[in-house]
Amino acid sequence: MSKIFNYKKFQILHQDNAIVVVYKPSGMLSVPYEGSHEKTAIDTLETIMRKNGTWKNSHKPYAVHRLDKETSGVMVFALSEPVKEKLMNNWHKDVTERIYIAVAETPKNKRDYIEKEGTIDLPLAQNAYHLSYVPKTHDPSIKTENARTHYKILNSNSDYSIFELQLDTGRKNQIRAHLSYMKYTLAGDKNYHSKTNPFGRLCLHAKSLAFIHPVNGKEVKFEVGAPVEWYKLLEEKTSSAKSTDPRKYAHKNSSKQNLEQMQKNFVSNKKLRGMDFIQRGQKSH
Repeated sequence: MSKIFNYKKFQILHQDNAIVVVYKPSGMLSVPYEGSHEKTAIDTLETIMRKNGTWKNSHKPYAVHRLDKETSGVMVFALSEPVKEKLMNNWHKDVTERIYIAVAETPKNKRDYIEKEGTIDLPLAQNAYHLSYVPKTHDPSIKTENARTHYKILNSNSDYSIFELQLDTGRKNQIRAHLSYMKYTLAGDKNYHSKTNPFGRLCLHAKSLAFIHPVNGKEVKFEVGAPVEWYKLLEEKTSSAKSTDPRKYAHKNSSKQNLEQMQKNFVSNKKLRGMDFIQRGQKSH
């Protein structure tokens, strides 16, 4: 971009007669929930459209997906009910790319290092506070949903690792829950008990979104790169390529079938105590 991008400001990236693509800053809800009076992305978009004279009952924003409140990045809204239905009904087929960038805390124990590139294929459950987590055992009483995250470690040092991630599924808190389970808690993620907060926010950013346009059938792609400060954070410290070398303690393709084996490799009973707060649904402090 020719000018410095303002990551704290809601911005419209693209608008046509069928869709609006926006940048949502960290700290803003995507859509309202019952009882909430917080500012949301869809409310902000409606306000802009009303000021521009483009809002009307037959031409207004409809949410088709969400980003967590603390997550920044690219979102798309439909501008009519039929377009909304088409996008939502074909989401998994028509979305061709969803890339996220994240800064995670590197595990202090080198035995917990994972491979540079791989797939986390582990089911997610939700606790009493709707926080997602990977169940420790195959308990039939716990309702779970399939969740699959592809990751690549772009750079790493002893303090932080920067990830590029792609989702096959879009479960609530999917990236946060998967990486936390793998002992790579996202920086600034108080819900998963991160130890650091270098930028005063959750370090998760929806960098790009590509999909088949619901009207003209052509593939469109929209991108806002992650803040450059995230990359500089790793450059400022002595980075070692060895710190992200593949380890035998991690599986490149982690699936539900080998969940119990993964738990044995990744998490001892003693270490699991640190994750108990998630499954029990206790409030974080």
